[in-house]
Amino acid sequence: MIYDISRLLNANTPTWPGDTPFSYNLTWSQEETGSVNVGQITTSCHTATHVDAPFHFKDSGMTIEQLPLELFVGDALVVDVTTKGEITPKDFDGLDLSEVRRVLLKTETWTDDVFPEKIPIIHPDLGPFFLKHGIELLGVDLPSVDPLDSKTLDTHHSLLQNGVHILEGLTLTDVKPGMYRLTALPLKIEGADGSPVRAILEG
Repeated sequence: MIYDISRLLNANTPTWPGDTPFSYNLTWSQEETGSVNVGQITTSCHTATHVDAPFHFKDSGMTIEQLPLELFVGDALVVDVTTKGEITPKDFDGLDLSEVRRVLLKTETWTDDVFPEKIPIIHPDLGPFFLKHGIELLGVDLPSVDPLDSKTLDTHHSLLQNGVHILEGLTLTDVKPGMYRLTALPLKIEGADGSPVRAILEG
């Protein structure tokens, strides 16, 4: 079974306050061209379901086209943390992480088309914890892995320092905890700080 874990992109898609909203416009209609419809999109790189490149929060960090594609394809463990206001290494007690490279956190905090006012805290201690267990990708059903008002982005930096990449804006409502095969490939945009993705789970 395939689960589409991407948020819908349209004129109502929530965007980080002050960032570029998503829009799609028909540049040429079939009536005008005699053959095809041709549209254009405008969007922030961080709208809806997207990958953060390290360059997003560190000037010397890799840009989106430099990230290894194998990060975004392969087995992923969905972990249910829906009751948690703060997510720490203790929330992984009892889970076998020995074969896990990708973790997706299901918080169910952001389930509508309104940008959230508050999200759970993803503790920076997860960076070294994930490194210890060989985890290289963290996905969340949130617009950010840091508090919405954070300027220091401690969790972003902790994850980067420990070799963990970031996938944000997932929708995991219909997905039960467990192992799946993830595909969430970013676009090959030269020099970009992030990219929208079409993320799916198979399982």
